[in-house]
Amino acid sequence: MEWLMQLSKSIEYIENNLTSEISYDEAAKIACCSTYYFQRMFSYVAGIPLSEYIRRRRMTQAAFEIQSCNTKIGDIAFKYGYTSPTAFNRAFKNIHGISPTAARSKGVLLQAYPSISFKITVTGGKSMRYRIETKESFRIVGVSVPLQEEMEENLKIVPKFWEEMWRGDKLSEISSLSDQNPKKLLGVSVYTSPQYISYYIAVATDKPVPKGMTEYVIPSATWVVLECDGHYPESIQTMYKRFLTEWLPFSGYKYAELPDIEVYSSCDEKPNGGHSEIWIAIEKE
Repeated sequence: MEWLMQLSKSIEYIENNLTSEISYDEAAKIACCSTYYFQRMFSYVAGIPLSEYIRRRRMTQAAFEIQSCNTKIGDIAFKYGYTSPTAFNRAFKNIHGISPTAARSKGVLLQAYPSISFKITVTGGKSMRYRIETKESFRIVGVSVPLQEEMEENLKIVPKFWEEMWRGDKLSEISSLSDQNPKKLLGVSVYTSPQYISYYIAVATDKPVPKGMTEYVIPSATWVVLECDGHYPESIQTMYKRFLTEWLPFSGYKYAELPDIEVYSSCDEKPNGGHSEIWIAIEKE
């Protein structure tokens, strides 16, 4: 439960700084994790990327001010961090569907996004299938794509990467390297530093690295293995959220900030869903 309290404090920091510069690094420090993992966890728990949350909150507050006072729109834009009127108009219209000038008219319809708060609630007792395993380090081989600290971009990059792999024959080549039976495809998010963030589509193997592929060694760790069933990628995202809000707060463990691993059954055609697993490294609090 401690980490949800820390996450709530980071949201409080963001709310107190909507009219000034918001440091992702500072928000992550308050939440006691790296900037990358803070954004990653926030996107799963809140259902939207951190950048989008901040944009919605700023535009909500800006709309209140536009309708309640005679302050120049340019001054309001500057107050919420926009030095360009064009950028402010675009952001405002994306949220509210109308321009800031039109928002001054009475009776117009606007969007209000309240501040997020994190609380432990009774959710109906839906079970989660999981097991805990301690595993020695192992090697994966496959292809990778660079990611960014900004989760909003990564939510576009990863699905596009999978689509590109399904259109060619690379997945079959990767799958053929697998040491597992039945063969499993892995989707692995790796954060080493802000300059080295990658997503791998790979298999666990001791075979040589073919030309055009790369390798990575997953460190030894204790893992919680969560079972998922349903449509991709929604079932995976839902399970990440349940892990962070339902399992982790009461488990006696904390997030170890090692690579997150998605495990899929290898197949010849792109699946819309099915059975999968998520491996998340944990350590005792």
